[in-house]
Amino acid sequence: MKPVRHPDAPAPGELLGAHYEHCFGCGGGQVHGLHLETRAGEGVSVTAEFTVQPAHQGAPGLAHGGILAAALDETLGSLNWLLRTVAVTGRLETDFVRPVPVGATLHLEAEVTAVARRKIYSSATGRIGGPDGPLAVRAQALFVEVAVEHFVHHGREEEIRAAMSDPDRIRRARAFEVNP
Repeated sequence: MKPVRHPDAPAPGELLGAHYEHCFGCGGGQVHGLHLETRAGEGVSVTAEFTVQPAHQGAPGLAHGGILAAALDETLGSLNWLLRTVAVTGRLETDFVRPVPVGATLHLEAEVTAVARRKIYSSATGRIGGPDGPLAVRAQALFVEVAVEHFVHHGREEEIRAAMSDPDRIRRARAFEVNP
């Protein structure tokens, strides 16, 4: 089925912000996190950017592949906010096309390609320096819709309580709307 943007989804161009302060991908509370900045796009798409820091390297001077996969996963997971669906990563297939140097900004674009009951199919690309830069990574993903109880049953109680007590109602609602 063709994906449909939820009527209450953020407007195109709107910064989505962190879904949880301590998320490695988007949270500001993670010293060595990605601090990914994601914006709603047209339809069911998002764009995001992060700059590779020295703490993100694997080989000397290059981003660790796991960091790049995490950036793709976080960006793809943010798509669920546009569907207003709570979902977790079921599968992430990543292609590493070229190395990404430390200090480079990776521009990511992602879109939902199909929805079938609880399954959400999506794809993403990452380009060095901007939307027209050289392709560095790409991914295909499957997200599976879950109930909020998934996080309560599998998460650590203190983090669940912290997310639920966040005075920012929107961030509290988003805490459970992307990958686990």
